[in-house]
Amino acid sequence: MKYLKFVFIFFMSISVMTSCSTERSDEGGIEPLNTSESYEALNISYGDDENQVFDLYLPANRTTITKTIILVHGGGWTSGDKENMTAIKNFIKDQMPSYAVVNINYRLADENNSPYPMQINDITSVVNYLKTNQEHYTISNDLGFIGASAGAHLSLLWSYKFDSNNQVDMVCSIVGPTNFTDPAYLNNTNVVLQELLDTYSVDTSTDFLETVSPYHSVTATAPPTILFYGGDDPLIPITQGTAMRDQLEALDIAHQFTLYADEGHGWTDLNLIDTTLKLKVFIETYL
Repeated sequence: MKYLKFVFIFFMSISVMTSCSTERSDEGGIEPLNTSESYEALNISYGDDENQVFDLYLPANRTTITKTIILVHGGGWTSGDKENMTAIKNFIKDQMPSYAVVNINYRLADENNSPYPMQINDITSVVNYLKTNQEHYTISNDLGFIGASAGAHLSLLWSYKFDSNNQVDMVCSIVGPTNFTDPAYLNNTNVVLQELLDTYSVDTSTDFLETVSPYHSVTATAPPTILFYGGDDPLIPITQGTAMRDQLEALDIAHQFTLYADEGHGWTDLNLIDTTLKLKVFIETYL
């Protein structure tokens, strides 16, 4: 079985690049596309900002029950690009070809634009766009999320707190922050980490930190969740994963947790194969 390597780091994801002949496309047509053929469109605009675009990959022979997996890249909320998720996109297309894939960009935070709620609003805009064009694309409303690092945080938070129509059937966090009130964050001495946390948590009040933490937002109606973390990650303490796992267990939410004890903010080789195998089974079970 073929497995594409993908390695996640906090500021950028290293991935295998592929080419696509499809040009920029602004969707919104009324007539359904030909469902007997696969369809790809790059940089579909869902807003006015240059970063408010996504790539769409529709499988051949899709129907109104075809599910969509949304990919959310990392980059510390201030950098990164959907191209960083190319390897995961290729893995899904190769190993799970019946799913539609949406690989998104979102507005990046800077000194004038806070990540929250801007980036959550962008995910909402993408979901609304897909719903508006559901008949055109011939897809269902059922969604799954796979996020890496900061993108994992956004995927969890949106799925737990902002999925008002209960569309999300599963969500995956790969080395994603889950709890900004974790003492391992509040009392950390890592200068680089603190600068990154300061970028996100402009408001350091407990109420705000809880508001933007998936750990504090999850409820008993949350979707099945699969978590992957590294035991030697310098930027995501183990407690970010274990506490989230315990919260899901307490709420009786279907979940799976994997900790690679000797890995950092990403991994390759046998542990990567283990991740892809578990993720594939989880997606096919719940989405």
